[in-house]
Amino acid sequence: QIPKDPTQRWLRELAALSQQLQQVHPNVLAKILKQRTVYQNEEIVVIDKPYGLPVHGGPGIKNCIADVLPILAKMLENMKADPLHLCHRLDKETTGVMVLARSKEAAEKIRLLFKTRQVEKIYWAIVLGDPDPVEGIVEIPIVEKEVQSHQSHYKMTLAPNYRLRPEDGKVMKIRKNRNAESAVTRYRRLAGASACSLLELQPITGVKHQIRVHLAYGLGCPILGDHKYSHWSKLAPQKLPELTLRRLKLEQSKARHLPLHLHAHRLHLPLGQPLDFVCKLPFFFQKTLRKLELDIPKD
Repeated sequence: QIPKDPTQRWLRELAALSQQLQQVHPNVLAKILKQRTVYQNEEIVVIDKPYGLPVHGGPGIKNCIADVLPILAKMLENMKADPLHLCHRLDKETTGVMVLARSKEAAEKIRLLFKTRQVEKIYWAIVLGDPDPVEGIVEIPIVEKEVQSHQSHYKMTLAPNYRLRPEDGKVMKIRKNRNAESAVTRYRRLAGASACSLLELQPITGVKHQIRVHLAYGLGCPILGDHKYSHWSKLAPQKLPELTLRRLKLEQSKARHLPLHLHAHRLHLPLGQPLDFVCKLPFFFQKTLRKLELDIPKD
């Protein structure tokens, strides 16, 4: 039963985004990834990762990219093809450019390029609010912590090296958290409207959930649909500004259906000759931009 009301229909599409790929047969999933191949040569295969598909398996996960790599390799080459190898990861909800390697040697070479920060990654995200300043660098270490609440859970959070002394507002250095990883993210605003902004992001380091944490806790501009990092102490749907709800024709109670609007837009890989890959924004992301009247920049 497809709802007649376009808003209801859109909600239905959004709610289905995460489930769709968990219910298909692994062969079907491999076929979908084959159709989403944007580049291949004798060393690598580059795919446009769909929304809601985890890279690795885990509790409650039926399908993930890692599990179908042997099937995908055979579909792309022949029945004797070696399984493909993962070189880096994207969050389950992140879409866009993802590089796979055809051999163990190629995978190790590419992982080293990521580790030594030679791979340039450009993401696009819709965030709530307006970053101040509109362009800059967030350089705050990140650590994983347990959140003590009625539902205890783990989150990444900021572990700054400095803070203001409450009594006189003086800057003081604090003891470095042993487990914190240094994290650096460049950002710049591309457009702003409807109490939201479209940002271009370049993570210089690759810490888990880095972009999400730096935007939510560092800039106070959580990513649209990031229900995990919009509150610290509770697991609850993101609270959206009135204007945003109006433009999206959503009620706050339905905000939980909004997907994470974070897309790996471009990747520059210096592998022999430099390679540049671009993945177009997914359909739901483009639709949100139109609804919010955020201008899509011309590539």
